[in-house]
Amino acid sequence: MSKPGQHVISRLRQMILSGELESGQRLAEIPTAEQLGVSRTPIRIAFRTLEQEGLLTKLSGRGYMVRQVTQAEISGSIEVRGVLEGLAARQAAENTLSNAQTKELRELLKQGDDLFLKGSINEQDLAMYHDMNQRFHQIIIEASLNPAIAEALSRNEHLPFASVSALAFDRNNLAQEYRRFNFAHMQHHAVFDAIHNGQGSRAEAIMREHANATHGYAKIFSQKEKNGEKMQVLNNMSSII
Repeated sequence: MSKPGQHVISRLRQMILSGELESGQRLAEIPTAEQLGVSRTPIRIAFRTLEQEGLLTKLSGRGYMVRQVTQAEISGSIEVRGVLEGLAARQAAENTLSNAQTKELRELLKQGDDLFLKGSINEQDLAMYHDMNQRFHQIIIEASLNPAIAEALSRNEHLPFASVSALAFDRNNLAQEYRRFNFAHMQHHAVFDAIHNGQGSRAEAIMREHANATHGYAKIFSQKEKNGEKMQVLNNMSSII
């Protein structure tokens, strides 16, 4: 698929995840193409792709509708992610990190330490954490030397909150979000320590717990959707193609 086509898919997926396109909203090719400033062809392909991902439902007539994703689906996909990333952490510990991987992970941990040192966060801080978090997880998956893990994760990550690249936060309660993300950062320290010391079982357990912590803000997101509120979703579009 061309890069413009991939961009359209990523853009629409992000609009769904962020709530810009709401559950039950109808989508048609021409208005959507005009909104995104593209032709109808990439829109048509994107609609079909997002239908396959379970984010859109094809209507009996023309067009599609944004599908409501259930809490059970979110929980299931997060649990699968935890299993896969836990396996990656265990195998990374068994393989031993390279010097370059060890250095970069330590640099990412130091960046996180500096970010949380001031005792509060803002949306710009969370954008920085998003990039650091994504790279931290990516290095561990690479260090597993198991390409099947990355392939399985790519198939699982298209549901909301299933991908490590999607971070949702409540912009109206940043004090609470500081505590949550600071705790996640401490888990990064713990999993690095386990991997660096070759403690495969410990690394796997911590990484699984780290992924399952996502359940908490997935539930918050669902509740806010019911109340008509919105949470901000940070998502690197290139990472979810």
